[in-house]
Amino acid sequence: MDTEPHLLRDEREPGERTPADVARHALHEVLYEVKRTIVGQDAMLERLLVAMLTGGHVLLEGVPGLAKTLTVKTLAGTVGGTFGRIQFTPDLVPSDIVGTRVLRPHDGRFDVELGPIFCNFLLADEINRAPAKVQSALLEVMQEQQATIAGHTYPTPRPFLVLATQNPIENEGTYALPEAQTDRFLMKLLVGYPEHGEEAAVVGRSLGAAREVQERVTLRDLEAYTALARSVAVDRQVIDYAVSLAEATRHPARHGLADLEPVIAVGASPRGPIGLVHAARSLALLRGRSYVVAQDVADLSRDVLRHRLALSYEALAYGMTADAVLDRVLDAVARPDATELRIAA
Repeated sequence: MDTEPHLLRDEREPGERTPADVARHALHEVLYEVKRTIVGQDAMLERLLVAMLTGGHVLLEGVPGLAKTLTVKTLAGTVGGTFGRIQFTPDLVPSDIVGTRVLRPHDGRFDVELGPIFCNFLLADEINRAPAKVQSALLEVMQEQQATIAGHTYPTPRPFLVLATQNPIENEGTYALPEAQTDRFLMKLLVGYPEHGEEAAVVGRSLGAAREVQERVTLRDLEAYTALARSVAVDRQVIDYAVSLAEATRHPARHGLADLEPVIAVGASPRGPIGLVHAARSLALLRGRSYVVAQDVADLSRDVLRHRLALSYEALAYGMTADAVLDRVLDAVARPDATELRIAA
């Protein structure tokens, strides 16, 4: 594949296509390539692309057999760069993922062997099976994009994304992720069962040979598209809307949701609205706009905020979910009209 980024090619006539048009077309090619292997899950695939453009980590939660691992592996294959996978187990130690020093007997030297986290796209499979020490080591990598080995700091390649999966139905041999770590994930995506027709298509595809994934964009392309996403305009009213959504999870009574006070133990942190606005810019680019509207924020709110809420024991006893709380919040918080937004030219 051509290693020059699409945005740096001068193949179009003046006024034919903008850089944003080129980026959107290339990103939809990525989606098309992934869908040659993955059936359905359109919303999840769109969110994964948004996270990739935003540079945020993603936690995928679903029962076994829903192609979570295959989806992440396929998406990474469409983008140039290195891919790594760690199967998390209870007996892992930090050096298994970040690396360690190795003695060379022939000269008595210690060399550093870097672990599997040093890649562009890391699949952390069944991440909730790792013990606390491993989670702590991974936390530094996710936040700082670096790892410390024997007192020396080693940066990860750029971009660096952790795409983690976890199984919500098993308790034996699992460790709940600490709140500090879940807050580092830009999104938590819930993967559900496919529809009847989609499942039939999955079974049908399984009868043939596996498709070979084709690279559609390079890392330089992705870097250019990420820069474009950062240039998408955000009106102050949209920012206020994102902040209000997060604030309503901390102080529900201020937004006419007093009945949710005993339901929410801890509301969304400031990382919530920050991630929400940044992700909304990437979504706006994918949808063909140079500015963010409130609908972009609303569409992403559950994915960006659900894992940042801690529900009370009372709420859990009654089977209430974070998504149910966020549905109430979305209904209560006033959404700015797109026609009133003052978008900078």
